[in-house]
Amino acid sequence: MTETIRKKLNDSPVARWSVLGIVSVTMMCGYFITDVMAPLQTMLEENFGWSGTEYGLFSGAYGWFNVFLFMLVIGGVILDKKGMRFTGKLACALMIVGCAIKYYAISPFFSLEGFVLGVRMQVLLACAGFATFGVGVEIAGITVTKIIARWFKGKEIALAMGLQVATARIGTSLAFSLSVPLAKNFNEISAPVLFGLAILCIGLISFIVFCVMDRRLDESIKETDAVPEEAFRLQDIWLMVRIKGFWLIAILCLLFYSAIFPFLKYATSLMINKYGISEDWAGNVPSLISLGAIILTPIFGGIYDRKGKGASIMYLGSFLIIIVHVFFALPILNVWWFAAIVMFILGIAFSLVPSAMWPSVPKIIPQNQLGSAYATIFWVQNFGLAGVPTLIGWVLAKYCMTGNPDVPYDYTLPMIIFAGFGVAAAFVAFLLKREDKKKGFGLELPNIAVKEI
Repeated sequence: MTETIRKKLNDSPVARWSVLGIVSVTMMCGYFITDVMAPLQTMLEENFGWSGTEYGLFSGAYGWFNVFLFMLVIGGVILDKKGMRFTGKLACALMIVGCAIKYYAISPFFSLEGFVLGVRMQVLLACAGFATFGVGVEIAGITVTKIIARWFKGKEIALAMGLQVATARIGTSLAFSLSVPLAKNFNEISAPVLFGLAILCIGLISFIVFCVMDRRLDESIKETDAVPEEAFRLQDIWLMVRIKGFWLIAILCLLFYSAIFPFLKYATSLMINKYGISEDWAGNVPSLISLGAIILTPIFGGIYDRKGKGASIMYLGSFLIIIVHVFFALPILNVWWFAAIVMFILGIAFSLVPSAMWPSVPKIIPQNQLGSAYATIFWVQNFGLAGVPTLIGWVLAKYCMTGNPDVPYDYTLPMIIFAGFGVAAAFVAFLLKREDKKKGFGLELPNIAVKEI
């Protein structure tokens, strides 16, 4: 009886997996809004007269505040100083505020006219809303990642992170599948954004439930007389940034996600322009990326937990990115089924790298610095999330206009650019594997120690 009382709450499988489910719902709601406007590019151009450059500016606005105002870095310090419960609720509030601003910008109930610094007011306000939301969802991401690292330390951490990523991808998949039908059913382009605003409130409620359970974990840790986590100090950041392996993961994150998330912003348009898929169905093909990730990310995470090979998994995923974007660039098999197959392969790559990358960080960085570590990695990643969509939008408007109103864009050059990011990501993954072998981080070792019989 005494032994049962002295167990920590996260020693209970029911408790820790329940926490995972609760915080995963919050991230799923956030990821829905992240991509809810991606399938609407054509409708934005037709209904509001947005140009390809303006759409690219809006898509890149996601990372503005995170990159240029260092909001993610600040969020990481807040996370390590103030804790996961405070930071998570702050992040949820920022997501709701940002989504509300974006809805205001494209809502039929409000009229926005005029220009500011040469940018139309509607686009600029939508950018401001998306940038505010970007701060919230990225801080939520680092918070949830640290939550999993705490609740699953020494247990099924890679599987847990894989399941969280998979659940978040459901939000992405729903965004691609539901946005156009919602907009057309309600005859209003802002309808999917309003729906997303409602589910973000559900995400906030879910996180508040987690806060109750996390307080109980604190109490159970005190009862076991366990050694408390060492307090975070600002000077710890200096120790963290001196680790080469940490920066290799950060740069890999930048390059890998630059080849995926910005691509998703244009994937529906690619399906329409290159593969001739109708606007009503074009969003369903990119949703296959998320379908692949939903199925495979937990599987690869489980393999990492029990068999190891984390660095090798990251290298393989990066290599697949190259193959996928080369296939999309080549003028072959411009039919929907080929696009669907290639998109599912991209989903495999999308599963491989995150399933190994995020659980590898605690092997390099101490627990009390994880918030700042994940925040710095996400901050580096946001350079790509802010810059690459804007770059692709500019390239489309400058070099890829066909002059054909039925097929306005040629996506060959953008796909070559995305393939270039894949080549760079594979090279960095190779360097990370070599650094792990030299420094012994344990990235190729299992996360769960195998007990000898």
